Amino acid sequence: MFTGIIEELGEIAGIEPLSDAARLSIRGRTVTADAGHGDSIAVNGVCLTVVDVAGEVFTADVMKETLDRSSLGALGPGSPVNLERAVRADQRLGGHIVQGHVDGTGVLLAREPAEHWEVVRISLPPDLDRYVVEKGSIAVDGISLTVMSVGSGGFEVSLIPTTLSLTTLGAKRPGDPVNLEVDVIAKHVEKLVGAYAPAGGPARDAATDQGGRL
Repeated sequence: MFTGIIEELGEIAGIEPLSDAARLSIRGRTVTADAGHGDSIAVNGVCLTVVDVAGEVFTADVMKETLDRSSLGALGPGSPVNLERAVRADQRLGGHIVQGHVDGTGVLLAREPAEHWEVVRISLPPDLDRYVVEKGSIAVDGISLTVMSVGSGGFEVSLIPTTLSLTTLGAKRPGDPVNLEVDVIAKHVEKLVGAYAPAGGPARDAATDQGGRL
């Protein structure tokens, strides 16, 4: 599990194409300091398993499914990437619960600079729209962000100077793809509520279904 609080801005050191996958070499001084085989590191919001570590570079295998469903397939040597190690149980949850399981990709649509921040608009796939709400949380390229507004096929977030300077969103331009992970709690609630909703009718009351017992 991750929190969406990026630890450092790393870069792709190399890509080795495989028959149905790819092996990425990723440079990051902070995340490799205590990394070992089998550890989890989020790369632009995608949870990858460390295969090997050599100095400040770690390698990870990326299956075709991940390449197809995320923006990792569009990266090349030198591409900057957001890096975060899996959170420990004794750490503060600074952002929100992020699994590193990308739900889809969006496209950066527009940037609106202000004096001390920027408002960024990002497209939202139709099948993810129901999970994104104003003032809710969403992970964009692994960054935990608060949604400012939602509508017309996209959503807006406000980026503070720290986010602009220490993550990939500072250099993204209109047309660039981003990885999106919606709030997992929303997806669980939807499934649980759906279990009590008969086809074509309103959701049943759980207490009623259990004989009035809570």
